[in-house]
Amino acid sequence: MENNINNENAITETLDSYEIIGVRFKEVGKIYYFDPAGLKFSVGDKVIVETSRGVEYGNVLVSNKTVGPEDVVLPLKKVVRRATKEDAQRYEENEKVAEGAKSIFREKCAEHKLEMDLVDVEMTFDNSKLLFYFTSEGRVDFREFVKDLAAVFKTRIELRQIGVRDEAKQMGGLGICGRDFCCHSFLSDFDQVSIKMAKEQGLSLNSAKISGTCGRLMCCLRYENDVYEEEIKKTPKVGAVVSTPSGKGVVVDSNPLAGIIKVSLDQNRDASPVQFIREQVKVLANKKGEQQAEEEVNL
Repeated sequence: MENNINNENAITETLDSYEIIGVRFKEVGKIYYFDPAGLKFSVGDKVIVETSRGVEYGNVLVSNKTVGPEDVVLPLKKVVRRATKEDAQRYEENEKVAEGAKSIFREKCAEHKLEMDLVDVEMTFDNSKLLFYFTSEGRVDFREFVKDLAAVFKTRIELRQIGVRDEAKQMGGLGICGRDFCCHSFLSDFDQVSIKMAKEQGLSLNSAKISGTCGRLMCCLRYENDVYEEEIKKTPKVGAVVSTPSGKGVVVDSNPLAGIIKVSLDQNRDASPVQFIREQVKVLANKKGEQQAEEEVNL
């Protein structure tokens, strides 16, 4: 028996590809991969799968396809079965229970005098657990509160404190662009965003102008970041000494996306900077001081 298990593990480790489907449990949640267990699924199909939280009802977002071992987390869990009409009805009933639990949560929260803002409620498909997502400025001692909720709902209660980005993702709203929050409408996961991205894109470093409603840097700063990084590498930096068709000079301004730089020519420093296409100039030194030191060595 033990040898058979070892042989199965060996086969799993040596597979070059895996057939998967992508399943999502929330409207704009993360997509998880599952083994379709020999079944064929289309986008929009409903399935019952086994997860770390128990049995769940999910929506197929990625139909059957083959991926490499680097794209999956092993071992892949298999789809239990296709969802039935009864499963869909049960899911809808759980949604109603979760919605009704919100008012009871707030009432009990007030009774216990806890500083907690409820964001969302979920009932697991098998009714084994009721999850409450909340935000709070500090740590909350909710042990007695949980016991009170368990006595009301007669099921296991789990409270999860989430951050402001997760709150914005679940609550939704309009960004400064006038569109729905990216995190609520199509982003399945959060990517790292840094102030360096705003700086490289020539945006104002005023936090009020580059932060979303959640108070964190806007997710959209990442969308064009790869293009900016690529173009910046090819564009002479401000302060670089360059040779141009009109003579040598120093870069005083640049537009990486357009591939245009402005150069203050040595032969006429009092004149306005001259504009050149990036391909017209050649970098002699990254900074003026470096160029002068190089000239001294040559002498």
